[in-house]
Amino acid sequence: MKAWPKVALGDIAPIVRRPVDIREDQAYPELGIRSFGRGPFHKPALSGADVGTKRLFRIEPGDLVFSNVFAWEGAIAVVSPVDAGRFGSHRFITCVVDADRANATFLKLYLTTAPEGREQVLKASPGGAGRNRTLGVEKLGQIQVPLPPLAEQQALVTRLDALAEKTRQVEAHLDAVERDAEHLLALRFRDAIADAPLRPMAEVAPLVRREQSIALDGSYPELGIRSFGKGTFHKPPLSGSEVGTKRLYRIEPGDLLFSNVFAWEGAIAIAQPEDTGRFGSHRFITCRAASDLTTAEFLRYYFLTDEGMLKVGEASPGGAGRNRTLGLEKLMAIEVPMPPLATQQTFDRLQAEVAALKAKHAAIRKANAALLPATLERVFSSQTTEKEQQECC
Repeated sequence: MKAWPKVALGDIAPIVRRPVDIREDQAYPELGIRSFGRGPFHKPALSGADVGTKRLFRIEPGDLVFSNVFAWEGAIAVVSPVDAGRFGSHRFITCVVDADRANATFLKLYLTTAPEGREQVLKASPGGAGRNRTLGVEKLGQIQVPLPPLAEQQALVTRLDALAEKTRQVEAHLDAVERDAEHLLALRFRDAIADAPLRPMAEVAPLVRREQSIALDGSYPELGIRSFGKGTFHKPPLSGSEVGTKRLYRIEPGDLLFSNVFAWEGAIAIAQPEDTGRFGSHRFITCRAASDLTTAEFLRYYFLTDEGMLKVGEASPGGAGRNRTLGLEKLMAIEVPMPPLATQQTFDRLQAEVAALKAKHAAIRKANAALLPATLERVFSSQTTEKEQQECC
């Protein structure tokens, strides 16, 4: 069994402050830290006048930096050479790692990934949720960190970097395959609607309302529609008393749904079998495709194209957000391309194949995303043997 010695963080990475004298005629580009160990990011530069009485500190490559208000959720990073010349606010805690004893990335991985490391950072950040949890300087220095030989730390970081690169390559490959599939869909759709006649929605997918009577002791689970064509989601059920005078409408699988306030940004979906028994508010527009003329899947795809979104936008007058409302009459007047039903069904089969591909990819992405965290937890587990650590990546 491998047991790494532990030392106080302050012994190998003491806090260093490099205060900056602010000049009004100079620019000060700030650095930010993403939560969950996702590294630093660049903020816009502030002029000296904008800085005002705010205190800034110089940050150097190799620094181990903490956001004192979000360290508890992994806002810890190592400053890289591309971050040179940036500054941190008074909410940054900057530590300089003794390069002869420790690898800054190794420490960052322990503090953001290992359950024991995360727990120590959390305990060093007393208070409530969010900005009420503040990492204490003295408590930070007292955190105990494992300290294997430096060569072993560096070897682990190198192997973990290689694993991270492999997971990035998998993601890039899946993205490329999906882009190609979407491009194929777009080409096939273009061919399908070429020279197709236009018919109004009122003829091919008329409005359907199934108003639900409300009982005070009843339960009414609602359905929601995500924007950008991302489908439906389930809302918590409302009791009859909570519904009050609100009007609810029953939704059935296969319905083509529009959110009248967010259709202009792609809140358009098809009710799925798992949505059975759910209800939509008066802000839902429910249409039913005429089965001898068209399919809901074909219409949904059309409305999410640039041309379809333009028509929905024109039918949703007003300002941004909830001030843009899709009118029932305007929707019913929208003309949509109507190629032969067989052509639409062929396209729908291709859509289904692409959807199945994306579902398969989603499972791969989930496993891929879990690989690095699982490996890191294994590395820092007290039960990890030397052989397991050597084989971790």
